[in-house]
Amino acid sequence: MKILVIEGSPHKHGSSNLLAERFIDGAKDAGHEVSVFDAAHANLHPCLGCDACGMAGVCIQKDDMESLKDDIRHSDMMVFVTPLYYFGFSAQIKMVIDRFYSFNGELTSKGLKTALIAAAWNSDNETMEFLKNHYLKLCNYLNFKNQGMILGVGCGSPSMTERTKYPQKAYDFGRSLK
Repeated sequence: MKILVIEGSPHKHGSSNLLAERFIDGAKDAGHEVSVFDAAHANLHPCLGCDACGMAGVCIQKDDMESLKDDIRHSDMMVFVTPLYYFGFSAQIKMVIDRFYSFNGELTSKGLKTALIAAAWNSDNETMEFLKNHYLKLCNYLNFKNQGMILGVGCGSPSMTERTKYPQKAYDFGRSLK
């Protein structure tokens, strides 16, 4: 299976990317082909809401979104990786999601497999509820096939994250994909 991992942390070596690395290791060990798109450091701009794309065309912005769209088109699964910022996706992941507008219908008809990997400083499981609900609503709206979620709480720094169960859970999740 071709898996596209979209990382949304401005911290290249932060907790969410650490979990992504473990997921990728597991997926590769299971024989999957994995590519990574770093949304936080790509040339991406927020949706202008101009409707020039008409939900099925090319966005007027000339940035890395067109190459990301091609990567998504050629993937069987897309994994969103985000730190938890104010109970939601990072701005970098949200920007990617908002730009889905330019190929909304195509995404909906694809029935793409998806997953969510997130890391939060707070160790309270309730911390992830709004993000989880947003992700599941997105799956429902775009006909994504949710394959699972790794919602790492108590993962404020990479050293904290390493001492939790979440790196192993991320690896096992990647390894378990069929």
